[in-house]
Amino acid sequence: MDFFSSLQVSSTAMTAERTRINLISSNLANVNSTRTAEGGPYKRKDAIFTAVPLAESFNARLTRLGKQQPQGVEVAQIVEDPNPPRLQYDPTHPDADPQGYVAYPAINVVEEMADMIAATRTYEANVTAAQAAKSMAMKTLELGR
Repeated sequence: MDFFSSLQVSSTAMTAERTRINLISSNLANVNSTRTAEGGPYKRKDAIFTAVPLAESFNARLTRLGKQQPQGVEVAQIVEDPNPPRLQYDPTHPDADPQGYVAYPAINVVEEMADMIAATRTYEANVTAAQAAKSMAMKTLELGR
């Protein structure tokens, strides 16, 4: 794998993790949202990642013959959580049903925070990998002096 491919892999991973972090932030911000434009409480969202082959030049493809093609990652889709909302008894709430229960999103704050930490660490690991590739490329250029 050349320097540019390793940078591309890290770049695609950082983009995917940024999307995941944004979704987690949205989930945390809407943990108490009982009403949305679609009706009903907010539904937790999650990103599904998939591996994708990196775009490469014809020359790079020829030099790679017989070797595995480098792959990056992208967000294949964003899915809503199918779990039913969490019901809480509060007859004074404006969104309470006739029995006095309010439907809140099925969001576990602790789970979301753990996902946020994992996504942040993954992002940081890809930043470090990109910096290492850049450093190796710079050292290689210095050899020519």
